[in-house]
Amino acid sequence: MKKIYLTCMAVAIAAALTAQPAPVQRSNVAGGGITVTNSVSTAPQSGVSDAKNAAYNIPFNPESTITSEHEVTIKGNKVPYKTTAGMMPVWDEEGKIQAGVFFTYYERTDIKDRAARPLVISFNGGPGTPSVWMELGYTGPRILTIDDEGYPVQPYGLRDNPHSILDVADIVYVDPVNTGFSRPINKDIPATRFFGVKADVKYLAEWINTFVSRMNRWASPKYLIGESYGTGRVSGLALELQNAHWMYLNGVILVSPTTLGIERAGPVEVALHLPYYAATAWYHKALAADLQIKDLTAMLPEVEQFTVNELIPAIAKGGFLDDTKRKEIAVKMARYSGLPEKVILQNNLDVSPSLFWKELLRDKGFTVGRLDSRYKGIDRKDAGESPDFNAELTSWEHSFTPAINIYLRDELKYKTDLRYYMFGPVSPWDRTGDKSGENLRQAMAENPYLHVLIQSGYYDGACDYFNAKYSMWQLDPSGKMKDRMSWEGYRSGHMMYLRKPDLETSNQSLRDFIRKTLPKPGEPAKY
Repeated sequence: MKKIYLTCMAVAIAAALTAQPAPVQRSNVAGGGITVTNSVSTAPQSGVSDAKNAAYNIPFNPESTITSEHEVTIKGNKVPYKTTAGMMPVWDEEGKIQAGVFFTYYERTDIKDRAARPLVISFNGGPGTPSVWMELGYTGPRILTIDDEGYPVQPYGLRDNPHSILDVADIVYVDPVNTGFSRPINKDIPATRFFGVKADVKYLAEWINTFVSRMNRWASPKYLIGESYGTGRVSGLALELQNAHWMYLNGVILVSPTTLGIERAGPVEVALHLPYYAATAWYHKALAADLQIKDLTAMLPEVEQFTVNELIPAIAKGGFLDDTKRKEIAVKMARYSGLPEKVILQNNLDVSPSLFWKELLRDKGFTVGRLDSRYKGIDRKDAGESPDFNAELTSWEHSFTPAINIYLRDELKYKTDLRYYMFGPVSPWDRTGDKSGENLRQAMAENPYLHVLIQSGYYDGACDYFNAKYSMWQLDPSGKMKDRMSWEGYRSGHMMYLRKPDLETSNQSLRDFIRKTLPKPGEPAKY
């Protein structure tokens, strides 16, 4: 029987917030809470302006939670758990609330030793998208209803996730400001407080400190998992948590990582896409018969070797590459990409991903997806150099948007009139000074406990698998920490877990990674 509780403090605070425009300040009351005072306010606290509903203010409480109790069967074993969903504040230096950050926290309830229980802190990317994707698609105890390849089906809904990692770790899913239900407390809060590589990491590290303290999780082994832009976020957080909050991690998991600020301009940037092109062409049966007959993972090493040993040096010579050699390289690129040799030569061996998505199945009247190239789209015209839309993204929005609203509003009974932002207004995003990869390297160097796992989908064209490998190779040029880094590939795209077989194997990989990176009792963190 599910039990639901709305915190009494949240009810009282909500009434106080809407009764008068008094400022909200940080409380020194143990266990959290907010205090409404009568001092002069520099900004109204009664609500926040929803960017999509600018004509009126939609009030929300930046300090409110609702809890419920559930049970799920994971790998044949019953796992009882408590869910806490709600808002927790972000404060400024003066203790005034700047924003409410929405989270969903899953805590197994039959655990006797909470200190030894791992805690996984989960982020997605965008940078303007919430944690819905991995919460309802990957690691959480409830999962959206889709078909076995990840496509939408009706009726919309959810089911239990038999592969969730909740059996081995508690999980909190965090929605950064202006994603999901998270919002600034009012429209006058500077966007620079949240929307940038450095600002994002700074306030989220502060929020994590508050969460860990309130939930009494300082003793727990801790892990960060991020997907897409979230991989840069958690890479930066690993160092920020260590240096500014003295919080040390056991693991960082990078799902479909970005470039992490690691330089790869010029010939390297151009060439690294080819193995992904080969994987996608193989999936759509667009390769020569001798390549097509091979299994995907048996075919790709040949393409990877060509990319590193021949393609990069050839592109580096630019217009001075010998005509005979240029022809030879174009023939091989055509063979591995499924594209016409003529197209490759017309583009000087530099075929952009957008052109690839448009060209590969042009003669069949389809485009292929950016984030998952298994998906096909139909454009207004077959002509052109890029698709009209991302076929995979519209499919995912189709299935995830009703699922998360059903889950939070109906199942968990979190009541709000705020719109759930699948993609929120976070522009302009300040990307200056992105040293995410270097920050992660430094965090690993400072913390011998810290390990890194990278997961990629072979058909992801936005954060492709070979670029992920390249980032891993470049992350630690000394090679002294390579035994603490690992990479895995899956036969799907950006959200590889949407494919049923990969949902099981990728979750098991996370489970194994967590267990492997828990030190034995008394084992010191030292070199």
